[in-house]
Amino acid sequence: MREYSIPALVDVPAAASLADVVFTRASKEPHAVVMRRVSGGRWHDVTAGQFRNEVTDLAKGLVAAGIEPGDRVALMSRTRYEWTLADYAIWTAGAVTVPIYETSSTEQIEWILSDSGARAAFAETPAHAEAIRQAGVGAVTDVWVIEGPDGLATGSDPAGVTDEQLEQHRTARKAGDLATIIYTSGTTGRPKGCEITHGNLLSDVRNAVQGALPEVFDLSGSSTLLFLPLAHSFARIIQVGCLESGAILGHWADTVTVAEALPQFRPTFLLAVPRVFEKVFNTAVQQASASSAKQRIFDAAVATAIAWSRSAGGEGSPGPALRLRHALFDRLVYAKLRTAVGGNVVYAVSGGAPLGERLGHFFRGAGITILEGYGLTETSAAATVNRPGRNKIGTVGQPLPGVAVRIADDGEILLRGPNVFPGYWRNEAATAEILDDAGWLHSGDVGSLDDEGFLRVTGRKKELIVTAGGKNVAPAVLEDRLRANPLISQAVVVGDGRPYIACLITLDEEGLAFWRTQHGRPADADVAGDPELLADIQAAVDDANNAVSRAESIRRFRILPSDFTEVNGYLTPSLKVRRNVVTKDFAAEIEALYNEA
Repeated sequence: MREYSIPALVDVPAAASLADVVFTRASKEPHAVVMRRVSGGRWHDVTAGQFRNEVTDLAKGLVAAGIEPGDRVALMSRTRYEWTLADYAIWTAGAVTVPIYETSSTEQIEWILSDSGARAAFAETPAHAEAIRQAGVGAVTDVWVIEGPDGLATGSDPAGVTDEQLEQHRTARKAGDLATIIYTSGTTGRPKGCEITHGNLLSDVRNAVQGALPEVFDLSGSSTLLFLPLAHSFARIIQVGCLESGAILGHWADTVTVAEALPQFRPTFLLAVPRVFEKVFNTAVQQASASSAKQRIFDAAVATAIAWSRSAGGEGSPGPALRLRHALFDRLVYAKLRTAVGGNVVYAVSGGAPLGERLGHFFRGAGITILEGYGLTETSAAATVNRPGRNKIGTVGQPLPGVAVRIADDGEILLRGPNVFPGYWRNEAATAEILDDAGWLHSGDVGSLDDEGFLRVTGRKKELIVTAGGKNVAPAVLEDRLRANPLISQAVVVGDGRPYIACLITLDEEGLAFWRTQHGRPADADVAGDPELLADIQAAVDDANNAVSRAESIRRFRILPSDFTEVNGYLTPSLKVRRNVVTKDFAAEIEALYNEA
């Protein structure tokens, strides 16, 4: 059993709450820009003083509407400025935020509202408000619409609440009190409500900002454009981290069009899941494929970036020839990639799934260092992260200050620290399953620690495949490698109890459109059985198989007729595949992979 920990750098005072920063920053530097919000196609600065005033007015409206300390208030919206405003207003009123994904079904909304006992709710649009009303939960007495005729307001007169009354509400909540209940989107079963305290989030954020990532947050003019859903804990800690550190925060609601916003906002760091970085890389691959000459240049640029990154990572030092090639490709290729994400991005933080060493080395060699991290909603999002000065690509970094990581005898990753949640809301049985008597959280993930405390995550414990021959196979290794191919959107490796490993594959819509153009196929042609397409997918499978032994390699694959999305229920809001749903709905296709062999 191996264990590694780093002492806490910041201890959160018992009286601290998440809302404190709104008032301390406004008092110390009222004219400092804390956020930029988009309106009318333009970005507008929001100062610390302005944000405090807006938070105060909305919080007083909540108190006037009867919200008491400890009451739960739901928040259903895309990522936008008003999400952060409502979140801090709820905390200032002493209440507890209950996020709901705006893509949630009526059944999911009903469960979250009823299980949390929410008293009221903010909804982004009238349609969201109607979905909440259709859920028919009696405890919800008020639904306030962000895009309503009066804007973000409760309809109750805030003038009837004094500053002293609001201060009593705010200071009634301490570090050990509940700040939010985040319902895990989950790949299986009904969502469970994770109880996250003010102290959990503050400890996680302050130790990350000051102890692990000061170069990211303290960079001159530090800023980020947040486009991941704020209902997810990963985006939430960046929101809190920006307010706590002074980094400027922007919001963008549509991940599809975020490429248009980045050159306007020009962030210095980004937060994204690996799929975003895969799409950026694959788009560059497609653009380079326009001609054989461009393709050769891009391939050489990729190889050079990876070689440069390996040298920078301590595997040698760049020789004169490598330095010359790197300088050439920086002008021809890398600078264009950096311009596409705004031109100022130095660091990016990746989490939610493994990134893969090839992409990590490529982006670092191209001038954008991706710092891969790891955590769960139950750890207030972050537990480990690579540091700018200690970035071991292929790992998810070392523990945050104050966090301990242990590898159990069966390979499971155990976590302990002030960021670990107290338990699941009103679910003692589920809490007992994940938290042991010594305070160790059993993550359900399998991994390993090296001598320097860098963690590698192999995959989910429950997702490990055991073939009929007794071989243990971690599907993530193969799936991550396959998704790096521009043609492939998702891959689900199967083979539990079977004679060999097989795979279900979905095609990337943009990648497939480009492939059709290149190969002269009509836009509406069914190419699922096209020999050339199958050969290209087979080449991707062969490349993925290079990462594993023959016993673990994919022997057969099948292309599914449509991609996995949130809408069809095969992806969670954080873009993780709902493996159990896929294997159930495509059971016939899986059987065919073995029966037709």
